[in-house]
Amino acid sequence: MQDKTVEFSVDKDTDDVLKTTLKTVYEALVQKGYNPINQIVGYILSEDPTYITTYNNARSLIRHIDRDELLQELVRTYLGLGTAKK
Repeated sequence: MQDKTVEFSVDKDTDDVLKTTLKTVYEALVQKGYNPINQIVGYILSEDPTYITTYNNARSLIRHIDRDELLQELVRTYLGLGTAKK
């Protein structure tokens, strides 16, 4: 058995799509009166789309995002490491 580390990366174009989609979903949740952070975290942890409103097509939009890519970008941003490199 080999103990290799698998590399994972997100390109710049994907990063832009992630940000745009997440902002759209966030705004839809705000407009419907939900706590958007709690709802998005619930979705990320469970992958249950019912955490996201259907308003403004938000539920459909977020389901097009790969959760692994989203988590990578969130961690990168939290740590202040900038955006993904191409």
